Amino acid sequence: MTAVQRPARDGAGGPTRIPFPVVDEVSRHCLQEAEPETVHIEVHLPGPLEPGRLRAAFTEALRRHPRILVREAPRAWYGRRYEWELTDGPDVPVVRFVEPGPTALRDARTRALTQAPPLTQSPPVRLEVVPGAGSVLVLTINHTALDGPACLRVLATAAELYGGHDNAPATAPARPPADADRTVPPAEAPAPWLPPARVAPGAPERSPGNGMLVAELPLPHRPEGFPCTVNDQLMVATARTVAHWNREHGARPRPPRITMPVDDRPRDAGMPIGNGTRLVEVTYRTAELELPTPELLRLTAARTRALKALPRPQLGHGAALLTAPVVPVAWRAAVTRGLRRAAAPWTSTTLLSNIGRIPYPLDFGEDAGRAHAVWFSAPARMPRGLTVTTASTAGRLHLALRWSRSLLGHGDGAHLRDLFEHHLHATEADTGEAP
Repeated sequence: MTAVQRPARDGAGGPTRIPFPVVDEVSRHCLQEAEPETVHIEVHLPGPLEPGRLRAAFTEALRRHPRILVREAPRAWYGRRYEWELTDGPDVPVVRFVEPGPTALRDARTRALTQAPPLTQSPPVRLEVVPGAGSVLVLTINHTALDGPACLRVLATAAELYGGHDNAPATAPARPPADADRTVPPAEAPAPWLPPARVAPGAPERSPGNGMLVAELPLPHRPEGFPCTVNDQLMVATARTVAHWNREHGARPRPPRITMPVDDRPRDAGMPIGNGTRLVEVTYRTAELELPTPELLRLTAARTRALKALPRPQLGHGAALLTAPVVPVAWRAAVTRGLRRAAAPWTSTTLLSNIGRIPYPLDFGEDAGRAHAVWFSAPARMPRGLTVTTASTAGRLHLALRWSRSLLGHGDGAHLRDLFEHHLHATEADTGEAP
């Protein structure tokens, strides 16, 4: 792998400062201690890892991707920007080996959902290693600073440095060609100003924060040549799962709107590190979810294809206007939080983040081996209250459901998992020609 060039220092010899991009600033405005904005990545390896060797490899990987070595710079109250301050190395130890035990992995997952790495210390990432029959790497990322794919890129570099094996990314699978005669135009989607469906409350828990459930499922089968992707199947399964859940809980039918991150960055060593995805929204009419599965898949494929091809700022044009540095950043923060509360009824129903096939082998060498399972989870604060994150490794689909405990409980998560598995299976069981 080619090392990424380290940014230069400023003219006065002090640390380099980078103004927060739009996504980082909006996230920073809206932080809540009760529901930290963390991304959780969980990598399962078949063998043991040597502590000193892993610490050295991960620290060097951070240096090779220096944009991850940032902390929030101090500023005056009248400052017009948040700024990242780049550092030459970590401010604090990043890698921690936890004591093995029956609850060690569960506890590490809980920390990933409830304890965000502070923005004031570089890097805003924490890596915990849970020994056992093999090794489990639990990465916790402060989502204000960077996203899951960026951190996975850094981990792939660490794997190569640790194991000495090539961890170059595999070629992404090609999307099947569109069936122009059968696709449904994206313009037939419901109007975006209509309030979408909300996930109906279940049995919320008393403790604050997020809950999470992970599951390993078979990858859904798609007949060769059928004009949809696994992502389209996941989108249909998510929409129907929420609709099914809401019917069971007596909610009035409303059109579901699902936020979908799109990541166009390269996966090689030059991948830009930070928050690099743009968000698009896939909306369905209520009646569309009752369409025959092949027809609904074709409709979904047409909409997702059009949305991915449409140029759009990461959070839309309004966010760029909100973050213009014309007044103190503290004033913009108050306005942004107020607008977020006012816009809550129009927030999307849920978020589906499909990482897709993990592009890197994540091969840590002969002793630790290659990753055989990789889970991601995205923040699930209200008003959405539920996120669905998927990735595929070793021919299996790794699903993480994450929810706000003020909306759902663990039993609700287990039921939603069962509904999702049922509706995902339905997308492969009925993909012949629509009648």
